[in-house]
Amino acid sequence: MSELSITTTQNVTINFSAASVGHRMLGYLLDLMVKAAYSVLIWGIFFYYLGINQRMLGLDNWSYYAIIIVVYSPVIFYSLIFESILEGQTIGKRLLQMKVVKIDGYQASFGDYLIRWLFRIIDVNMSSGVIGLIAMITSAKTQRLGDMTAGTAVISLKNDININHTILEEIDMAFVPTYPLVIKLSDNDARIIKETFNVAVVKRDYATLIKLRNKIEEVTGVKNISGNDTDFIRTVLKDYSFYTQNM
Repeated sequence: MSELSITTTQNVTINFSAASVGHRMLGYLLDLMVKAAYSVLIWGIFFYYLGINQRMLGLDNWSYYAIIIVVYSPVIFYSLIFESILEGQTIGKRLLQMKVVKIDGYQASFGDYLIRWLFRIIDVNMSSGVIGLIAMITSAKTQRLGDMTAGTAVISLKNDININHTILEEIDMAFVPTYPLVIKLSDNDARIIKETFNVAVVKRDYATLIKLRNKIEEVTGVKNISGNDTDFIRTVLKDYSFYTQNM
């Protein structure tokens, strides 16, 4: 399993374990089984048990095929739907503890998942997976073409310690949060913020603290009302800990 080094926008390098080609293929097979199960279930209920067909519905060919496409759309858009809902995971990836992340360390967006889904046509569908397999084998970060284009990678979560042990701040019972919008951050975002913040404070790297404050404001929509970047970031981390422990 190769190491994947992600350099954040604050120039902090974080090491992850890139998901191996074998695990990614196994995840794909698990997802394929889920899609096959759905297809068999739908076919059995609608077209076999209920006997629904084009003649029964009185539709022309185009209308009938359009209905079939709608019925099977969860299969067509499977990876796009689940990666968007589960923040970078499909059912197969979740079972094997893998996740899609941005190379800059932040949570991938819907646009990134869309690019990965579109390139799946080339990586998997058009070439029976050969192009995607070759790309992953030759890539230092085990990326297929969709990952390279979207700026994403698939990491393994198996060797990670409980993320709550690294991102949560100590807060007392009387603590009152200041910025409710910090819940827009993901666990991965909070971990990166904390690691970057701790390094910057030790080195008195005020330029990085400013960049970090700007990024937090951009992602969450909150504004620094304290006037002090160090106090602001420390408050954001404590607020995130408060809300994640009480959700």
